[in-house]
Amino acid sequence: MSLATTRFLPVLDCPDPRALADFYRRLLGWTITDDREDWVELARDDSTALAFQRDPDFTPRHWPADGVHAHLDFHVPDLDEAERLVLGLDALRADDGSNKNTFRVFRDPAGHYFCLCAE
Repeated sequence: MSLATTRFLPVLDCPDPRALADFYRRLLGWTITDDREDWVELARDDSTALAFQRDPDFTPRHWPADGVHAHLDFHVPDLDEAERLVLGLDALRADDGSNKNTFRVFRDPAGHYFCLCAE
């Protein structure tokens, strides 16, 4: 037996849900579908979304020293173009560039890790 789900919703803790949702809105072009003070949802469609939850005590982890509990992967057709976009939105490059042809690691403005991956 498996869990019957209607939606999968990753949630990122952060100090400012609206600001982080706006970063991902500009990055992905998705739509804000729920905007409350402590919770914001950003959706591509009925089954693909991200949520951002206020956590005033959120502290970003430091990779690779602290490890990473979870991160987001975005598969893109052009890594160089995608990197220019995320850096223009104030993301920070987090890796040493040794895997530059297959994936690149970044931190969003709140400090969460995400990767751009070659298709």
